[in-house]
Amino acid sequence: MKDEQIIMVVKREILLGKNYFEGFRPRNEVDYESIILNNFKYIKRGLAEKDRTYKQPISYFMIVNPELKQVFAYQRSTKDEIYGEKRLQGKWSWGAGGHIEKIDTKDGNPIHVSLLREFNEEVEIDGTINMKILGYINNDLDNVGRVHFGILYVIETDSITVKPKDPEIDNGRLRTLEELEDICSSPDYTVEGWSKIAFSPLKKYFYGL
Repeated sequence: MKDEQIIMVVKREILLGKNYFEGFRPRNEVDYESIILNNFKYIKRGLAEKDRTYKQPISYFMIVNPELKQVFAYQRSTKDEIYGEKRLQGKWSWGAGGHIEKIDTKDGNPIHVSLLREFNEEVEIDGTINMKILGYINNDLDNVGRVHFGILYVIETDSITVKPKDPEIDNGRLRTLEELEDICSSPDYTVEGWSKIAFSPLKKYFYGL
């Protein structure tokens, strides 16, 4: 059961404290990753979801082809038997990731280990990859975001196709920023909060805007 999963948490006051922000913060302003690595502990996910004094760090990554200026985007499954997280079910996203688990501490930086584990579980790719941090996401205005904290990465690849492995992912493929803007502005689609926040830093990554 997910509630029994042992995951990484950090006390909200230690992580944010005087450096509180809402939305996105670039990596060069505050080194939240080091704060996490120096102050984390592990508790059951069910407890962490109910206790707002903790933040659950999530390695949240976007898969991009810098040459094509395209990003992997997808819709989370709408089927209960496939995707059980009702708060995100059916929403569009261009980020992926998951909780940092106790098993991720065995080899080096657990944030990076978790990111690569999730990457290998969720997509199939036929090119090279390179990991680069963009910054951090905090969204206390959202039911999901209020107990989570995003470490935002891009995974650069020269692959021209990215295929979903995970059945939780529908309609997954590389898309242009223009396509993502259309998804954001369309009343027919709902985009998850962190992906909306990540759109501006993604645009800046591609175009320096």
